[in-house]
Amino acid sequence: MTTRRHALMAMAVLPASGWLQCASAQAATHHDHAYTRWDSMLKKHVKWLPDNHQSRVAYAGFQADREELKAVLGALSAVTQASFDAWSREQQMAFLINAYNAFTIELVLTRYPDLRSIKDLGSFVQSAWKKKFFSLLGEPRHLDWIEHEQLRPRYADPRVHTAIVCASIGCPALRPEAFTAPRLDAQLEDGMTRFLGDRTRNRYQNGQLEVSQIFKWFREDFEKGHKGFRTVQDVFARYASQLTPLPEGQAALKAKTVPIGYLGYDWALNDLGR
Repeated sequence: MTTRRHALMAMAVLPASGWLQCASAQAATHHDHAYTRWDSMLKKHVKWLPDNHQSRVAYAGFQADREELKAVLGALSAVTQASFDAWSREQQMAFLINAYNAFTIELVLTRYPDLRSIKDLGSFVQSAWKKKFFSLLGEPRHLDWIEHEQLRPRYADPRVHTAIVCASIGCPALRPEAFTAPRLDAQLEDGMTRFLGDRTRNRYQNGQLEVSQIFKWFREDFEKGHKGFRTVQDVFARYASQLTPLPEGQAALKAKTVPIGYLGYDWALNDLGR
């Protein structure tokens, strides 16, 4: 029977490339679906603001813990397509959301602190979200691949727009915890509740609803029937109590008679230190 000692000896005689493949396969097989190290980093470096609707990121803290972050990213990159395909829907979504957020922070750190906005990392010919700067599921990837080629079309849950965070003040809050499969639905719902309750991004006043550009850019995602949503008005009717404490305002939102306007989007870096 093969012993642990024999297995280690066999690995020792492998060429470097073979050892790395073994290590990668082992990491993928034993993937931590609790995302313990990533969760710890988020709790350490992401803070809710007093309103509990917005958060800020201590990029300087992530920068100081860069080696730990790289270990987190390495574990994400080690997952194979075959392993991913065998997971549940919730496990896949949690993995992709965590990967998006973790690699976004890594992208910011490539120029931090000399950076005012993530958009500054792009150019006229290529946006920051199109840069292939990491590997995921065995291929070079960019952030748009996670969002537009995986999360949006494959899982059809528009609440992901309050879960994946683009490192900007105008974005929904980055949670100070990792997404996990057992809590995924509750985390996504909490993200929507907090975001729609954030008066700087979404508000009802003077008989009009002013909301984030997210509901304009991704309107079609909110109108595909998730939780019965057929129009964006359905979304605002469901979350009427978050958008306004006024009974008459909530009634108008539920009647879907309120005109909708869109607020400007703040692309400034969501940095705790600024």
